[in-house]
Amino acid sequence: MYVYICIWVCVHVDGVMYDFIQKQMKMAATLEEFPTSPSFSMRDNAHFPRSVSTKETPISDPPCLPPRLSATTAASLSLSLHQYSQPTTPRISFSPEYSSKMDTACAGTYRCVSSVLKKDGQILCIASANGMVYTGSQGNAVRVWKLPEFTECAQLKTKASMVVAMQVSNDRVYAAYADCRIRVWRRTWEGVIRHVRMATVPTAGSYVRSYIIGGNKMIKHMGPISSLAINVTDDVLYSASVDKTVKVWRISDFKCIETIQAHLEPINAIVVADDGVLYTASDDATVRVWRRNFCSGDRPHSLTVTLPAKHSPVKTLALSSDGRVLYGGCSDGYVHYWLKGWFTGQLQYGGALSGHTHAVMCLSSAATYVVSGSADSTCRVWIRELDGQHSSVALLQGHRGPVRCVTVLSGHVMDENAEDGCTVCSGSLDGVLKVWRVHHATSPSTRDALQNACEYFELT
Repeated sequence: MYVYICIWVCVHVDGVMYDFIQKQMKMAATLEEFPTSPSFSMRDNAHFPRSVSTKETPISDPPCLPPRLSATTAASLSLSLHQYSQPTTPRISFSPEYSSKMDTACAGTYRCVSSVLKKDGQILCIASANGMVYTGSQGNAVRVWKLPEFTECAQLKTKASMVVAMQVSNDRVYAAYADCRIRVWRRTWEGVIRHVRMATVPTAGSYVRSYIIGGNKMIKHMGPISSLAINVTDDVLYSASVDKTVKVWRISDFKCIETIQAHLEPINAIVVADDGVLYTASDDATVRVWRRNFCSGDRPHSLTVTLPAKHSPVKTLALSSDGRVLYGGCSDGYVHYWLKGWFTGQLQYGGALSGHTHAVMCLSSAATYVVSGSADSTCRVWIRELDGQHSSVALLQGHRGPVRCVTVLSGHVMDENAEDGCTVCSGSLDGVLKVWRVHHATSPSTRDALQNACEYFELT
């Protein structure tokens, strides 16, 4: 009897264990069928949808688009101190200029001609003028590089650290620092290149005068400066900040003459056209256009139009050489652009350049070339054709971190024997500064047409 009881107990326990094992196998099969974290999957043979906000209806994507960086992650890569919130305006559909063979069918070749690593930390801004390239980083020095050999020839040092924005105009260098102030240098050519410190904007005297006369006590930005722009014709310097304002400084005496309450969210970039029109880009997913009216009293800048950027924060701006195309790099990885009408002068949406898998953090334009740097650690080079369409020229790969700043120089800067092409300087958060030579061969008919168009614009 005892033997029968033991056998029954063993059989019963085995049956329970068998049922438990079967349930565990079913759960494992379910988990394999629906993975909990697709970001850890192999992405070579799989394509994941772009991240969208839960507050909006999802947009229809082109087939086989790579994943996009979410708006929250992209905002953390910028200098903004505020949390991004999605706008409530309705979504507008668009058709990006996307080709699945973009990376393999580039019309040009490229090579990295220089790669420099300094102990300055992340490279945050870059500017070029008159055969010089200026780079700013987390350190307290602005490094000056001479072209075409690309050798370091000078340093601009201050007590403040972290150069967050920079502009070069004529013989002056403007650098914005993390202390919300702008340092100004004057460049001289007395045998050797020298830079003489001119001013710190705003000056200490302006603080005293503002408090004595009871004027504007908010002459200093209350948040980090994100971008600078210069209007040489009107003798004006613009500074944008994450405090949602744009300040207008008179260059002759560096006095703040106006504060523009430009956006409801942090401002990421500004750019000024030759005709004095000011463009501002913000985390509110819009680009605003401002015109200056000298008869308007204390607030001469007025808002003329607001351009929606497809519900994606606009991180950077660039204008074409002729000022007829405005480019905006967004956190969804697209470069949206607007075309100015020939007769009306109004900006109309032209399309979007796709290819980046993460937020576009910087843009630069020269001649017919447009270069973008992204948080996906790559730069993309496009060329604008006569019909207004854009063709992919090169995909620059080599950085090990997000590309924070970029500038493009057209012509034969690094290679005099090259037929056509451009030189690209890119700075990354990995602390490396790279110089690229991009070769692009154009047909004789296209080259003649471009030359005739340039001559036409010069005459008109």
